Amino acid sequence: MKDLLSVRPLSPENIEKILQTATSFLDVSKRDIKKVPTLRGKTIVLAFFENSTRTKLSFELAAKRLSADIISFSSSTSSTKKGESLLDTARNIDAMSPDLMVLRHSQSRAPHLLAQHFSWGVINAGDGINEHPTQALLDLLTLKQHLGVLKGRKIGIVGDIYHSRVARSNIILLQKMGAKVIIAGPGTLCPDLLLHLGVDIRHGIDEVLDDVDALMMLRVQRERLEPGIMPSVDEYSRLYGLSLQRANRLHRDAIILHPGPINRGVEMDSDVVASERSVIMDQVKNGIAIRMALLYLLLGSQS
Repeated sequence: MKDLLSVRPLSPENIEKILQTATSFLDVSKRDIKKVPTLRGKTIVLAFFENSTRTKLSFELAAKRLSADIISFSSSTSSTKKGESLLDTARNIDAMSPDLMVLRHSQSRAPHLLAQHFSWGVINAGDGINEHPTQALLDLLTLKQHLGVLKGRKIGIVGDIYHSRVARSNIILLQKMGAKVIIAGPGTLCPDLLLHLGVDIRHGIDEVLDDVDALMMLRVQRERLEPGIMPSVDEYSRLYGLSLQRANRLHRDAIILHPGPINRGVEMDSDVVASERSVIMDQVKNGIAIRMALLYLLLGSQS
C-alpha cells in the first residue's frame, strides 16, 4: 500500500497497527532531541492548495522528526496561479524524484487522481468535502486514549455534517471500530440523505448531550456555504453551540473534541474549550504522532 487516500479500505487490523505505531512515536516528542533517522534520504512534498495551519505544520514536523527532506509549497506561491493544472504541477514535481506527496485540495478526489498517475505515494490531507483520513485517525487515537475500547461507545458529531470531510472520515472509521455515531445539525447541513452512512440523525444538540461518551463539535465552514443555507451565526450558536451549561449535561467522563480551527462563541464557548473535558490539545499532539506513523508505514517500513 503506497497511498492513504481514504479510510474506507482500512481494516480494523490496519487501523490498530497505525494507532500502535503512532503511540510508539509519541515518546519522540518528549526527548531532548526530537528526531529519529528513519526517513533519512526520503523526499516528501507538502502540497497544500487550501489554507491550513494544524495539518500542514503537523505533517512538516512529522517529516522533520523522521529526518526526511521536505519540499513545501502552497497554491498562492505556485504556478497554479498562472493557470497550470494540478497534473502539470505534479509532473514537474515528479521530475524531482519525490517519494511521497501530502496533498490538500479543494476538489474532491484530487489525491486519487495523482495516485493513479504517479508511482510515488500520496496522502490525502483533505479533499473537498470528501475525506480527511489523517484527522479521523488522530481523533480515533485521542478517543481510545480517553475512552479505551470503542466498541459499543456512542460518539456525537454536531454541526455542518454535510460539508465536513472530517465528519465523513470519522463516521466511517468509528463504525469500523464498533462505535455508534450520532450526528446533529441544522436540516440543511445534516440532511436525511446522510442516513446511508448508517448514523443516527438528530437535529438538535440537546437531543445528543445526555446520550454520548464523546462529543465532536465541527467548525462552521463559511467558505463552503451558499447564502441562506444555515441560520444566522447568533441563531446557530443558540441552537447548536456548546455552552458550558450544555457541556455540564454530558456524562461525567465524557470528552469534547474539535478538529479546529474553532470559531469561539459559535461552535463552542471559550470556557468549554478550556475545560477539563476538552481534549483538543491532545488531538494536536496526536496529530504529529499519527502522521509520523503514516509516513513511516508508507515509506520507512519499506526501506
